[in-house]
Amino acid sequence: MRRLILAMSAPEEERGFRLEWSLWRRVHQAVAKRSHAARRALRREGASPPPHHASRQATATVAELRMVAPITDAEWERIRPLLPPQKPPTGRPRRDHRQVLAGMLWVFGTSGSWRDLPEEKFGPWRTVYGRYREWREEGLWERIVEVLRLWR
Repeated sequence: MRRLILAMSAPEEERGFRLEWSLWRRVHQAVAKRSHAARRALRREGASPPPHHASRQATATVAELRMVAPITDAEWERIRPLLPPQKPPTGRPRRDHRQVLAGMLWVFGTSGSWRDLPEEKFGPWRTVYGRYREWREEGLWERIVEVLRLWR
């Protein structure tokens, strides 16, 4: 409440920023509170973690593989049928799946951040990260990791 009162008494150009920040902070605190409560409840019950942790486990397994090495043609032939069409039914074609996948493997193999991804080699980091999230949510990422685990 104190911050809100201070925000209202601030100069007009600062007021908008402070009010937005205050709103963001309250939302963040609410989400964190729910997450902590859920985690503590799971710990008390001895239950297994929620399903979204499975993708983190798959990501950890990727790091164990030698992912910095480029994708071989044999690996690519095994992975390509799993992927959605390169050109969607409408709109412009997507960035090459093989290039994007190589970027994902580079991030996990080097333990670098998405923002450190060399754009000239793998494309924009936002594209690579967005595709990774999409594939992970669809369950496709785990299948790709499984194929790579068999071949590497």
